[in-house]
Amino acid sequence: MAAQVCVAAEPAASPARSAVGVPGLDRPGMDLAVRPQDDLFLAMNGGWIARTEIPADKTAWGSFFQLRELSDQRVKGIVEELAARPQADGTVEAKIGTFYASYLDTAAIDADGTRPLAPYRAQVEAVRNKKDLVLLMGRWAGVVSMPLGLGVGPDAKNPFVYSAGTDQGGLGMDNRDYYLKDDARLAKARTAYVAYLRTLLTLDGDKDAAAHADAVMALETKIATVQWSKEDNRDPVKTYNPMTLAELTAKAPEIDWKAFLAAGEVVDPPFVSISQPSYAWALAGLIKDQPLDTWKAYLRVRLLDANARVLPAAFREASYQFHDVAITGVTQDQPRWQHGVASVNGALGEAVGQVYVAKYFPPAYKTRMVELVNNLLKTYAQSIDGLTWMSPATKAEAHAKLAKYGVKIGYPDVWRNYDGLEVKAHDPVGNHMRAAQFNHHREVVRNGKKVDRTEWEMTPQTVNAYYAPDRNEVVFPAAILQPPLFDMTADDAVNYGSIGAIIGHEISHGFDDQGSQYDGDGRLRNWWTPQDRQAFEAVTSKLDAQYAAYEPLPGTHLSGKLTLGENIADLSGLQIAFKAWKLSLAGKPAPVIDGLTGEQRFCYAFSQAWRSKTRDARTLQLVVIDPHSPAQFRADGTAINSDAFHEAFGTKPGDRMWKAPADRLRLW
Repeated sequence: MAAQVCVAAEPAASPARSAVGVPGLDRPGMDLAVRPQDDLFLAMNGGWIARTEIPADKTAWGSFFQLRELSDQRVKGIVEELAARPQADGTVEAKIGTFYASYLDTAAIDADGTRPLAPYRAQVEAVRNKKDLVLLMGRWAGVVSMPLGLGVGPDAKNPFVYSAGTDQGGLGMDNRDYYLKDDARLAKARTAYVAYLRTLLTLDGDKDAAAHADAVMALETKIATVQWSKEDNRDPVKTYNPMTLAELTAKAPEIDWKAFLAAGEVVDPPFVSISQPSYAWALAGLIKDQPLDTWKAYLRVRLLDANARVLPAAFREASYQFHDVAITGVTQDQPRWQHGVASVNGALGEAVGQVYVAKYFPPAYKTRMVELVNNLLKTYAQSIDGLTWMSPATKAEAHAKLAKYGVKIGYPDVWRNYDGLEVKAHDPVGNHMRAAQFNHHREVVRNGKKVDRTEWEMTPQTVNAYYAPDRNEVVFPAAILQPPLFDMTADDAVNYGSIGAIIGHEISHGFDDQGSQYDGDGRLRNWWTPQDRQAFEAVTSKLDAQYAAYEPLPGTHLSGKLTLGENIADLSGLQIAFKAWKLSLAGKPAPVIDGLTGEQRFCYAFSQAWRSKTRDARTLQLVVIDPHSPAQFRADGTAINSDAFHEAFGTKPGDRMWKAPADRLRLW
């Protein structure tokens, strides 16, 4: 099951403190004391950065975050209206309103205490042996974060059919590095995590909370030790390992695989792909060797952590103090309505999105985006023709893949049905768990069936975009198609430099180090000659080294390998967008606006799209977990390799952004 690759990876943001929708370039946001030849990012955004304070309840602020804030505000209006008016029983409108209202009713939540968890706590208490443990892990695999996740998606070698697969998981902190890395800041996070575990267990009435918290931390550290790195998990060949039940039993007899899968609603599959085999076998050993009491404490912790936001105030505060204050550095919790919006989006996202699109996505936006995407695809094809490092045989395969690209813009043609989801008034815990189970069930029952290529993996109100390698498609939800990223009133240079580069970014994911291993049907297949792959990797290894040299925090470097795919997409996306813009001019000169040439406006718009200011704690977290580079490096690290940038601003030796033409990295 291939992972989608997105243009951004950041949770939703909050109340709009600065203007959203300024057409074109934000000239007051520039820093005229900084030359773009020395730092394009600060030249475009330095004034804004100097006068902007990150909102107290936010990890960061900037272009994407402002749009997420706007989307949240709009969804808030939608769900509050549905919650305020009587709705016919059983309708999706009633489900949205009831789900949101129950989430917001903290007085009722506080009065209920932990009683709503009783059915799930009873499931933990019913675990009498390791077989029971494995069964509950399977039962919860799609509902609560478990050490072995279970899902269904297009098969990597037969992408028109769904197949089942497992994935590592189950850590209370974001990544194995939080447990294992010798870093003072991560060590501080470990201390905060143990304190959080103790608080959760104490609030739940555990008389041995301190001992159980320490035991859970020790267990999770053992799990982290055998998990694969983020870098290894990016390899689609390494992570595709289909195995029969007999083979699984031979490899890890400690797990009753048939029972585990059946508990997760995957019944007698012909095979299951084990994403990280060595991890799965090591986990089986931990299941066998670690005390049952520790595993049960672990299950309780995972249950409490997953539901902390819909439990009484002390749980909510504990979750905030750990996940938000200790890990990301915020100084104020988000308003309750914003957590509620995130929750209802997760549970009933497409139903909300259907209303969102009707209110906020004019048909003209989709028409214009179709034009832009088609222009970028056409330009990509021309660029492939001009490659000097690629053989005719591989070029033919690349063209065949590009010709099969699927394009989805704005919203799905077929909306998701929520008829089977039960939503009850005054039951936020139950609603959360039933929604998770509903969505898991919808996914796993498709195992072995034909893939539905009409479905979306993001809602229309999501401010992001993605490329799905197993479907070979690019997807642009409605909410990202707004100023400052997409502006119907801006000049073409600005739109191509912002949303055009984002379109190019997503198209380029089909030809990055991961996506290039899939063909036009979404099949994991090597369509490259060895010589062409070697030539490709000669460039990408230099890009790896370039980004590995960046130091977003003192003593903390980026992982060039973890961020490689996104850096390739940024680099190629910018270069293709510029070519597409130039072709759109049909030989005519671009207008000079506000004293800036079209080429300069294109480059400034690209930099403005990545405008952001981020807390140090959040930056550290993203360096550990996120395949995207921090914003400044996405802007400057990409532009420094762009001939268009150097020509637009006349860079020369001695400028900080200067890079000799022979050293500039070019792929597509």
